[in-house]
Amino acid sequence: MSSRRRVAVTGLGAITPIGNTVAEFWPNLLAGKSGVGPITQFEASNLKCRIAAEIKGYDESDHFDAKEARRIERFAQLAVVAAREAHAESGIADSGIAPEDFGCIMGAGIGGIAFTEKSVRLLENRGPRKISPFLITNIIPNIAPGHVAIDMNLKGPNMSIVTACAAGTHAIGEAAEMIRRGWAKAMIAGGSESSLCEIALAGFDKMRAVCQDSNDNPQGASRPFDATRSGFVMAEGAGAVVLEDYEFAKARGANILAEIDGFGLTSDAFHVTAPAEGGEGSARAMKMALKDAGLKPEEIGYINAHGTSTPMNDKMETIAIKTVFGDYAADLPISSNKSMTGHLLGAAGAV
Repeated sequence: MSSRRRVAVTGLGAITPIGNTVAEFWPNLLAGKSGVGPITQFEASNLKCRIAAEIKGYDESDHFDAKEARRIERFAQLAVVAAREAHAESGIADSGIAPEDFGCIMGAGIGGIAFTEKSVRLLENRGPRKISPFLITNIIPNIAPGHVAIDMNLKGPNMSIVTACAAGTHAIGEAAEMIRRGWAKAMIAGGSESSLCEIALAGFDKMRAVCQDSNDNPQGASRPFDATRSGFVMAEGAGAVVLEDYEFAKARGANILAEIDGFGLTSDAFHVTAPAEGGEGSARAMKMALKDAGLKPEEIGYINAHGTSTPMNDKMETIAIKTVFGDYAADLPISSNKSMTGHLLGAAGAV
């Protein structure tokens, strides 16, 4: 490990299709419980894919007053809920940290597309006078970290990262870099997504990216690395972590759960949806993260794979892992949460 600033993880938060808190999510994940089922949030009978991994039992009134609930779109609500849990677990509220030293980065893939769909239909049916004055602030992806900052009075660096399925992971990596650069002592980082609506699923449906053969067997639909895999299952949720300068966290007696040692990101520059041949972009990203952390491939004990359950991703990801880890890849534990949570899009990496 290098001599640069160390970054500690001190808090976790999650709201997912298999648990609305970390305490609910983690045992269900370990038990292999699937959160996939028939879509209930909209009428999906005219689509080839009619299943998704929805959050169960979420009541916005448990988290927001009526005025807040009307003004905060669902994906941003989920970001705030996960961030609050991570913040509470970290105990950082009692640390005396200045608001200016505490920031937030949240990732999103699509943002408020469901609110956009609803608003377009309202515009067509009832005219522009019925459009919400909160339309724009509900659909822009960077509204999620904005609401987290307002909720917790975080005046440090604040931004949204919109890099599709990698957004939640990028958010955590970039937040760690903010701390290493000395721009903040602590950051809330993660990802949030709630894009389960007809237009979004129709788009993925038309691309043949989602599973279309398991409407009668939802819990068997998302099957990463399986020979019969046929597409991903859309999901919603949010994940958040509290990151702190390690010395700051240690000095205040924080419960340090983990450290962020290395981070890497690359571009395939190949195709708008397909991974590059041989998974070369993924391989370079993993090599970059290993180099950043000062670790050798054989020092890695587990890989949480992207594992989307699409034919091309899982194949190329497997090749990439073998490229980076060589013969050790055969002994390296690898799995994908998406068999249980579905694909959380911009929140996937954070969860």
